[in-house]
Amino acid sequence: MRNFKELVVWQKAKGLVKDIYTVSTAFPSDEKFGITNQIRRAAVSITCNISEGCGRNTDPDFARFLHMAAGSSTEVENLIYLCFDLGFIKEEIQNDLVQKITEVQKMITGLNNSLKK
Repeated sequence: MRNFKELVVWQKAKGLVKDIYTVSTAFPSDEKFGITNQIRRAAVSITCNISEGCGRNTDPDFARFLHMAAGSSTEVENLIYLCFDLGFIKEEIQNDLVQKITEVQKMITGLNNSLKK
């Protein structure tokens, strides 16, 4: 069993969750059960899938959870763009969040590739 807290990708994803929660507090109140909830849940899902995968006994099981984390990261990226398009966030915030999610995505891919070797 791996210690997920030692994985830099989990640490970066956890930081992204905090950023998403902070930014989304300013979203319109009528989005509480819409995009606000969706982007928060998707961001949390990245960290949850990484940590759950670490608790699995085999590399293929871990890889499966990393695939799910990658899917959630793409969902977060999509929602960041939608939030900008809808005027919920400014361009500089969008750029910062996209840079962070892209870094997490690359790290997930790299970790997944290392499991295949």
